Amino acid sequence: MQHQSHDMQACIDACLTCYRTCHSMLMGHCVETGGDHVAPDHVRTMAACAEMCRAAAHVMLTGSDLHRHSCRACAEICEACAADCERLDGMEDCVSACRACARECRRMAA
Repeated sequence: MQHQSHDMQACIDACLTCYRTCHSMLMGHCVETGGDHVAPDHVRTMAACAEMCRAAAHVMLTGSDLHRHSCRACAEICEACAADCERLDGMEDCVSACRACARECRRMAA
């Protein structure tokens, strides 16, 4: 596909990694740990992040130049999720995936 440059493929990969990481950590680590890990705002943030990452990857896969908009939103949501997860124990994988995705998405949104 002509629109999938190396940079776009790197962003799609980062988005899908973040989607998998946030979703699996929310359903596994957070649910099993309880407490602040299942606080409504935290759960909503992680769920929104996972879904935005999946959606951003999907929009890039369509080849539309409109991906800049979803990538911009994805970067903002990933940063918010990273900040929220950073305050909780055992969330390092999520923080790392969110920051990597935000970095790639900012590049694609430029």
